Amino acid sequence: MLLPILYSIWGCVPEFAKDCQDMTNSSSTYFSIIIGAIIGGIISWWIYNRQKRISEKQDLTLDKIKKINERHDNILKKIETIEERHQKTLDAILELNKQIAKLVEQHDNQRKEP
Repeated sequence: MLLPILYSIWGCVPEFAKDCQDMTNSSSTYFSIIIGAIIGGIISWWIYNRQKRISEKQDLTLDKIKKINERHDNILKKIETIEERHQKTLDAILELNKQIAKLVEQHDNQRKEP
């Protein structure tokens, strides 16, 4: 009972029916649709899988870039701190230089007065 219904929907397929010589248009169409769906599914899975791997690699790369930027920021902060210390040291040296110059000038003035 099921076979006649299948034949009426599917059409004549020589592999299923003994009295069939050639595939009908409907069975050929259904067969093409099934094969196309299988091939399309395989291609879709392959594309999805590749995009997933690429996305994971991109995420890893972005994480590495983020860590590098954080280290870069830390290094810049340390350099800024060092520059501030150097500026303070330079200011202190310049102030000492001014004081030494004043002392030398006072000493020279005292020698000239007597």
